[in-house]
Amino acid sequence: MENDHVEEIISKFLLDTCQQYHHPNYHGSLTTLSCVSVANNLVSDVDEANLIPLITGSLAELYIQPMLSCVGDIDVMYHRNNELAIPAGTRPPTQLPADFHSRVHVCDIIDSEFPGYVYLMTSYLLTECSDDGTYNAVQCEREYM
Repeated sequence: MENDHVEEIISKFLLDTCQQYHHPNYHGSLTTLSCVSVANNLVSDVDEANLIPLITGSLAELYIQPMLSCVGDIDVMYHRNNELAIPAGTRPPTQLPADFHSRVHVCDIIDSEFPGYVYLMTSYLLTECSDDGTYNAVQCEREYM
């Protein structure tokens, strides 16, 4: 094979396979919905918090269509709508998406000595202002979570 055609072959492969996949697998979608339902039932109604599901991983990032239609996955992560983690030293946000709770506990993300692992340390409590929807930050006692 000549080197002149390598770029052409790679470009054709990427254009043919790396587009958003619009035909979700029925069983994968049903499983995802079941996970969302179970996760929302895990949160107690006392604190009025909810879990917010996010589709992550290759499905959300790369849009690669599997070569075999029966192969694929859907990665789902959850976060509580009353908790937020921000990089250490970052100022707390004054605005959050509408699905966040009116009281949000903020933690600083602190790197650990182990690659891929971090520590979370409580730092702020955000409370929503009913007038304009912005959040006010109050620094709280710092402790590891």
